[in-house]
Amino acid sequence: VHPLWQSPLTIPGGTRQSPINIQWRDSVYDPFLKPLKISYDPTTCLHIWNNGYSFLVEFDDSTDRSIIVGGPLKNQYRLKQFHFHWGAINDWGSEHTVDSKFYPAELHLVHWNAVEYPTFEEAVMEGNGLAVIGVFLKLGAQHEGLQTLVDALPAVKHK
Repeated sequence: VHPLWQSPLTIPGGTRQSPINIQWRDSVYDPFLKPLKISYDPTTCLHIWNNGYSFLVEFDDSTDRSIIVGGPLKNQYRLKQFHFHWGAINDWGSEHTVDSKFYPAELHLVHWNAVEYPTFEEAVMEGNGLAVIGVFLKLGAQHEGLQTLVDALPAVKHK
């Protein structure tokens, strides 16, 4: 269990809870799973903002210009925002784990099902409303794309 989270046994809500521990030995290959296609238009990026406990990069989701499709998804999903999870120390910061191993940080790209729901707020309430891509991040050499974002962070120092 993540150091900052309660025991999963004390949290109501069934099996669709966060965080999760991905266990390799329980993973099953699905030969029928289609590739996930990611198509992002960088001009749909609107702004970066500080919500008081993290920062979000928000996108124009009024059209299908930044979407994902395929994989296990029955519809295409629009990119709404991305955000990161990180910790006070480099040993852990990811929300989720793999075989109980934490990563220094985790990126979440949040998409919503605009085919079945008229707004992001309505999609959030439904089981098939959101599709989130989680990317575990490790410490390493400077990453050019991420550095552009890091350089912008001083502009959103305060909520």
